[in-house]
Amino acid sequence: MRRKITVAVIIIVCFLLQSTLFKALTFASISPNLLIAVTAAFGFMRGKKEGLIIGFFCGLVIDIFSGGIPGFYSMLYMYIGFFNGFFRKLFYPEDIKLPMLLIAASDLLSNFVIYFFLFLFRGRFRLPYYFFNIIMPELVYTMLVTVFLYFIILKINQNLEMIEKRSAKKFV
Repeated sequence: MRRKITVAVIIIVCFLLQSTLFKALTFASISPNLLIAVTAAFGFMRGKKEGLIIGFFCGLVIDIFSGGIPGFYSMLYMYIGFFNGFFRKLFYPEDIKLPMLLIAASDLLSNFVIYFFLFLFRGRFRLPYYFFNIIMPELVYTMLVTVFLYFIILKINQNLEMIEKRSAKKFV
């Protein structure tokens, strides 16, 4: 129960930061995608199932407040969390290279999927413009913010695992 509440608070705080503070701190109308970082981080820290569930709720928050196609972001973030879960066995807390690479790949993939389904189908064929003016700046900004966010999520996850191990020992 403690983990569910903590993850819900992380999702809400990151969404609020993404939609308020970082909207005010935009660079060239671009803000970082914190919920991609949360989804990817929990995916490779906790596995496919938790990545899928956390991705669903991160996407659901965006779906509810964006007013776009219902379920689009929920489905997209679910897949991102699920596929990051495949890297759970390669995850080592002290190594930052893999998490940063996976978060960058997740952000890049999600932006290409968004371009494909929300822009290309409406006849907007300006991929080079979209890539250099939206995708790449958001990727760089997300990675800069993720360096700090990742360590916060990592410490929270480690503390939760420690508490869960202690409480499991009490019942054994």
